[in-house]
Amino acid sequence: MISDSFLNRLKDILGPSHVDHSEAGLLTYAYDATPNFQSKPDVVVMPGNTEEVSKIVKLCLEHEVPIVPRGSGTNLAAGTAPTQGGLVLLFNRMDQILEIDKENLTATVQPGVITQTICETVESQGLFYPPDPSSMKISTIGGNINENSGGLRGLKYGVTKDYILGLEVVLPNGDIIQTGGKLAKDVAGYDITKLLVGSEGTLGIVTEAILKLIPKPEHKQTLLAVYQSMDQAAETVSSIIAQKITPATLEFMDQPTIGAVEEYAHIGLPTEAEAVLLIEQDGPQAIVENDIEQIADICEKHGALEVTIAETEQEANQLREGRRAALSAIARLSPTTILEDATVPRSEIARMVQAINQIAEKYNVGIATFGHAGDGNLHPTCMTDARDEDEMERVEKAFEEIFAHAIECGGTITGEHGVGEMKSPYLAWKVGERGLEAMKNIKTAFDPHNIMNPGKMFAKDTKKRITI
Repeated sequence: MISDSFLNRLKDILGPSHVDHSEAGLLTYAYDATPNFQSKPDVVVMPGNTEEVSKIVKLCLEHEVPIVPRGSGTNLAAGTAPTQGGLVLLFNRMDQILEIDKENLTATVQPGVITQTICETVESQGLFYPPDPSSMKISTIGGNINENSGGLRGLKYGVTKDYILGLEVVLPNGDIIQTGGKLAKDVAGYDITKLLVGSEGTLGIVTEAILKLIPKPEHKQTLLAVYQSMDQAAETVSSIIAQKITPATLEFMDQPTIGAVEEYAHIGLPTEAEAVLLIEQDGPQAIVENDIEQIADICEKHGALEVTIAETEQEANQLREGRRAALSAIARLSPTTILEDATVPRSEIARMVQAINQIAEKYNVGIATFGHAGDGNLHPTCMTDARDEDEMERVEKAFEEIFAHAIECGGTITGEHGVGEMKSPYLAWKVGERGLEAMKNIKTAFDPHNIMNPGKMFAKDTKKRITI
């Protein structure tokens, strides 16, 4: 619990209208998009600038109040669930694109800007910000930075960390620092910028970011390949990469996902197929057309039953949005949906999907799988009901085996969703005990009083999920 004097000092810093400790306000921010992690904060605040954030952090440090920085709450690893109570810090008043610098190909933004707003704004000026998480219509750039979000274009263009040139950050003691800048090269000291990207709000609070932009691709084409065998689809992926073709997008959906998406979006997907690949290429028109022709040939050589090239942007966008809607489509099928993101080398995709299906059958749970085939990032998605304790226990065991199998295949427990609190029990499986200890040492150096998003990344003794 926080004291009245603490609340009054917050109101002095922000004004009463930007401090919410009503029951409705606390319940609104008691959870994020992760199932079964709910816990009310003690107060919710909405700063309007970096200086106010700094004052809030200093006050929280003085009173040892936990701080949870939060964007739109779309993360899927309980990274913004306030499981230790404390203060939730929102950025809905810090939501401006401050500058688009065409000479240096950068955009300077505040953390509360919606990702799609950035993409659309820079594209209107002939520029391009490639990271495109599936939640881009509602997720914020600050959340993307905290989670190092990926997206459909990750194979060709990389992920959020590849486009963060500099940050303004409030440290856990309230100090404000700037890292990086509008620079193509900078090796002055430790790369704190890259360390902070993906740190899930455990090391500091991002209040401004300099994004790298590139010229907008002049042309794009989209292809859909249909398979009766997941092995054939996986072989196609490997063959495309082996031919030194790097598509902008190389996505797959398995049969349960195809059925859910088609029922939801009605875009003409073949529900009898075992797998489909959604492939896009962008760039100069001649190169795109040549690549798409080669990709179509490779798909057919590896057994595709049907290869369709979208004839219009409307048709292409339907396919694109159908893939982006996969989680929403699956979520309609059950009271609780748990989406994961085990990642393996792309050569192991077919083997991993087969293992997921066998594990689902072993534990009698329903799992649909889709994801970024080009970079081996799979999203096994379980359809369950959190009210069924027996089934939830089986779901937990199934995902434990999925994570373990991914690591056995040379993969990892998370490719883009982050560790948060949900995957914290499994982090040591990937990095080892000494690697985990090194990470904890970094956390302690930045945040010796452990007020920044405590409970995230590093597991407690228990694997039980926290509920109200």
